[in-house]
Amino acid sequence: MKTLPLLSATALLLATSFSSQAQPEYDQIARGSYIATLGDCTACHTTDEKQPFAGGVKLQTPFGTLVGANITPDRETGIGDWSYDDFRRAMNTGVGHNGKRLYGAMPFTAYTKMSEKDLQDLWAWMQTLQPIHHPVETNQLPFPFNIRTSLIVWNWINFDKGEFKPNPDKSAEWNRGAYLVEGLGHCGTCHSPKNLLGGDKNGRFLGGSEVEDWYAPNLDASDHTGLGKWTQQDIVTYLRTGVNRYAIASGPMADAVRHSTQHWREDDLNAVAVYLKEGDKKADEKPKPLDAGDDRMKLGATIYEAKCSACHSPGGRGEKNIFPQLADNPLINQPNATSLMHVVLAGSRGVDTDARPTAPAMPAFAGTLSDDHIAAVLTYIRNSWGNAAAPVEASEVKKMKEELR
Repeated sequence: MKTLPLLSATALLLATSFSSQAQPEYDQIARGSYIATLGDCTACHTTDEKQPFAGGVKLQTPFGTLVGANITPDRETGIGDWSYDDFRRAMNTGVGHNGKRLYGAMPFTAYTKMSEKDLQDLWAWMQTLQPIHHPVETNQLPFPFNIRTSLIVWNWINFDKGEFKPNPDKSAEWNRGAYLVEGLGHCGTCHSPKNLLGGDKNGRFLGGSEVEDWYAPNLDASDHTGLGKWTQQDIVTYLRTGVNRYAIASGPMADAVRHSTQHWREDDLNAVAVYLKEGDKKADEKPKPLDAGDDRMKLGATIYEAKCSACHSPGGRGEKNIFPQLADNPLINQPNATSLMHVVLAGSRGVDTDARPTAPAMPAFAGTLSDDHIAAVLTYIRNSWGNAAAPVEASEVKKMKEELR
């Protein structure tokens, strides 16, 4: 008569054991660290790897220079005297300790969408950072932009407060991707065009924008200038390794891949890819390419053959995972050729990642090609092999060259 209860107790014990194994203990600090990686806190708050999150990163804006703050728990120069409520208010509303208003370069306009749990875990992890005494003068803007009370008006025009609300008509994976792109990953901070005040333009989320002598491209689902031709795997591969058939991450995006996206979980990368591939297709009329008989095209073809074809192939096909294809490439078709000019003038080395520690390099041509020749070869590339985009002017190349000096 005692056998059945004994077996039942044993079964319950085994079930409890298996259940505890299937559900590992929640590690708030580890989760907070991962949230910091998703949010790429390193990008704005670490200049020296030996002093992580001690601030000092200079951010060039159209209005002047801002500097990333020290966010270590140092009481004098960091946020050691902040409470969780101070932190939460800064992330949710852009108002920090003692009512200090934050500029939009700190992407609270996106972080406002973060969940309470993510904020709590991120804060718990931040308390474990080594306090580093490192004074930072964050506001280096000229008058009148250095007056923080003006941000009351800026917020009224450019900021909508509120936690992310899942779309019930979409899958859980899509909603996770939306949360990461719109909120924690703050992709729109670079990839959305800006108004005269530096806020995101309504209705053009992820439509492309110029950032510090680079062009953050359009990320909507359009074919000609967006991600319509990219597969989900193209997006995942690019974010994981910094390379795919269309692009090699360089400039600010190289830093984002190196410090952030290469360390994302596979399910999060896939969620972002799902969200982006289901994005809007804005009016994306393909312009008529320049005629091959145009003098700029003929000159550009000659220069391309002499200087570019060895790596990118005569037909712009590139070399898989080494030199991106130029043919039928939405990145080439962007309305703004800033990134193309930057790479050709100054050269570039692709991002090194754990998956691809050796990165290919692009030589600089500022000292070997004239402004006219660089404009011609870029015009040729932007209007050949299925591409079609506005020609590049020598005056644009000259201006970029002066900015890069």
